[in-house]
Amino acid sequence: MVGTLSSSADAILMEKARLTAVSFGDLPGFHADNHSESWKVFRSSCAAIVSGQPELRQGRAPSNHHFVLARESVQAPEALDADDARTFYEKKFIPHLIEPLGSAEGTPSEPAFFTAYYRPEVPASLIRTSAFREPILARPTDLVTLPSFGDPSLPAGLTSARRTADDGFAPYPTRAEIDRGALGSSSKPIAFVEDAIEAFMIQVQGSARLRLQDGRAIDLTYAGRNGHPYASIGKMLLADNEIEPSEMSLDRLKNWVRRNGQELGNRGRNLLHRNPSFVFFSASTADETGPGPIGASGLPLTPLRSIAVDRHIWSYGLPFWIEAKLPGRNGVDFALDRTMVAQDTGSAIIGPARADLYFGSGTIAGQLAGGIRRAGRMFVFLPREDDA
Repeated sequence: MVGTLSSSADAILMEKARLTAVSFGDLPGFHADNHSESWKVFRSSCAAIVSGQPELRQGRAPSNHHFVLARESVQAPEALDADDARTFYEKKFIPHLIEPLGSAEGTPSEPAFFTAYYRPEVPASLIRTSAFREPILARPTDLVTLPSFGDPSLPAGLTSARRTADDGFAPYPTRAEIDRGALGSSSKPIAFVEDAIEAFMIQVQGSARLRLQDGRAIDLTYAGRNGHPYASIGKMLLADNEIEPSEMSLDRLKNWVRRNGQELGNRGRNLLHRNPSFVFFSASTADETGPGPIGASGLPLTPLRSIAVDRHIWSYGLPFWIEAKLPGRNGVDFALDRTMVAQDTGSAIIGPARADLYFGSGTIAGQLAGGIRRAGRMFVFLPREDDA
């Protein structure tokens, strides 16, 4: 008996992917994974589902089966040993291989495609100085976030807007327009970082820890976006033959922008403007011993256990089995075969077999995450019908 999705998710998936039920024994390394780690992440998502905790970016509603299973999961201990957690998954879920229909970034034999992200830790200042010139902006007072699902009266593709005088909606300014002052006084700087590419990458990652000169630290959390589609400047540089594919990395991308200038009108700044999407943040005092950054589901992210998925297809809190060969610190590939949980999303994460893997905070996490663009296989764990 296969697992189940909500009918609306079924309709979307019928157009986008084929799901094939398999056994847990078909997942390479499943019995060797430390399931106690993924259980903590899964259970925290279940608690959020049951309590109705608000999401930072609205995801697809969990199916009835998912909600019932979440309610059952929160009755279990917060910590389970690896064997008990594995038994829970095997009893309550059926894994399904996700195979996209039509175009996909993965290969036919490895139908999923994976990238990775991290929380940057960068120096910053609360005031503009010669060393810290680029603002990190707070959510504007006139930004309206529109419902992502179920309102056909809204303009197609518009996720954020300004309300017009006739009580309608107008597109929010693009990145280029914001850089040229289109927001006026509706948004205030939270802090200032070194330059435009540093601020840009903080927006791409969706969170950051800012290190102030007096030793304090500030955590940035996603607080909204201007609603324009995301476009990858890395792909643009590759398509324009500015960087060879074998040489592409986060450092090379940043250096290209800096070499080509970041003032208005410079090639570097113009490249950033080709991505019209712009992200705004809220700020809080950093807790150095606290959990990771807050993902779109409203929960802290866990390194190598949390993933970002397409929120229009999958609901937050679903477990996935990720099977991929990823580059390690020593240049040798390693097998990442493990259960990870959907707790985040991203504008570039589009499609049923597409995931962004959260790697953690800081420089090393950034170096590892920045070079990951790998095909693999992705399985979704769907609740068994007979457990509804």
